[in-house]
Amino acid sequence: MYLCPQLFRKTVSTEKQSFDVVVIGGGCVGLAVAYKINMRHPHLKVAVLEKEDRLAPHQTGRNSGVIHSGIYYKPGSYKAKNCVEGRRELVAFAKEHHIAHDICGKVIAAVKESELAHMHKVFAHGQANGVEDIEIITGEQVREIEPYVKAIAGIRVGCTGIIDFPGVTRKLGELLEQKFPGSKVLLSTEAKDFVHHQGSTDVITNRGIVNARFVVSCAGLQSDRIAKKEGQKSDAAILGFRGDYYDLTEKGMSKVRHLVYPVPNPQFPFLGVHFTRMIHGGVECGPNAVFVFKREGYSRTSFSFRDTAQAFGFGGTWKFFGKHWKFGLDEYRGAFSKAYFLKRLQTLIPTLESDDIVASRCGVRAMALSPEGNMIDDFKIEFHGNAIHVLNAPSPAATACLAIGKAVEEMATEKFGL
Repeated sequence: MYLCPQLFRKTVSTEKQSFDVVVIGGGCVGLAVAYKINMRHPHLKVAVLEKEDRLAPHQTGRNSGVIHSGIYYKPGSYKAKNCVEGRRELVAFAKEHHIAHDICGKVIAAVKESELAHMHKVFAHGQANGVEDIEIITGEQVREIEPYVKAIAGIRVGCTGIIDFPGVTRKLGELLEQKFPGSKVLLSTEAKDFVHHQGSTDVITNRGIVNARFVVSCAGLQSDRIAKKEGQKSDAAILGFRGDYYDLTEKGMSKVRHLVYPVPNPQFPFLGVHFTRMIHGGVECGPNAVFVFKREGYSRTSFSFRDTAQAFGFGGTWKFFGKHWKFGLDEYRGAFSKAYFLKRLQTLIPTLESDDIVASRCGVRAMALSPEGNMIDDFKIEFHGNAIHVLNAPSPAATACLAIGKAVEEMATEKFGL
């Protein structure tokens, strides 16, 4: 069903190659952007550059695999609009191309009285955003769906699901090369610098020069760096936050049927530790949100002097930590203490025991921060010269990838005169 990753081009000729549009970043947003541009303008030659040897190597391939409903997001925000529209298109795309997915539904569980006001606010957002198949339920109804969850009330979200996001990304790359002659996915090809000419840009890569009339950057954890190299003067900077996961053991899996989420803390953009059925089997729980000293470091001890120096050289980092140091310390406790992580999980499922969970994988999410130390919670896309930069695409960007791709295509069509 899928082309093997080896079939995508892993080399670029030492001679300059030319394309109409070069998209930097081989995650689901980058591939969706390339695909949407080519669908609207099939005569264009589009190239996707991915620095790793496979598609979806970082945020796309290391997220929880959840198809988000759109219930959390502020009405009128880009997140709200693109998540709801993107979810519906994503599910239709998965059905059409036989990509593994399951609309299994989830429960957002309120475990104490102080959470009820925000729970009702979340539900009101869902209604305003046009999210279908949602309802407020009692604690007893929560237990009918998830017998081991202790809650006083909750929200049933029937349209939430799980999906193989790397599979979505590979399929988009496959379609790009199959449908549009001259369009390519170039793996192991890192954009290192840019040289601007009249009417085009040379993208300097580790495997040669790729010339483009127009550039679109969807570089995730590297988005601010790519934008700066290309010439975009944005005041936002990317911080990385690692999310650690535990898997439920065979004994623990009997305690979770669907997806179980807490009522989120309104002060933070993270949804809190939760339980997620995985599309290829098993149930995982997490993630926490721990500042990382290496943007693409996937262990608790990963360190990069460059990444650390850049993070702490940005004034907004210090202001952010000054505001949220208590939250940060709490997250670090969960990162290094299984017992403490378990205690957080037991808030939702009190009978969970230590031998019900085992340490598993982790991922790193990109968070854009303003100079004032505020988290930029919405999608942030900027236009500059002959380039568009997707500077901030936090969750639910994977769910919304096709809608974001459409939005960028419309911007490119207008700004570039495609």
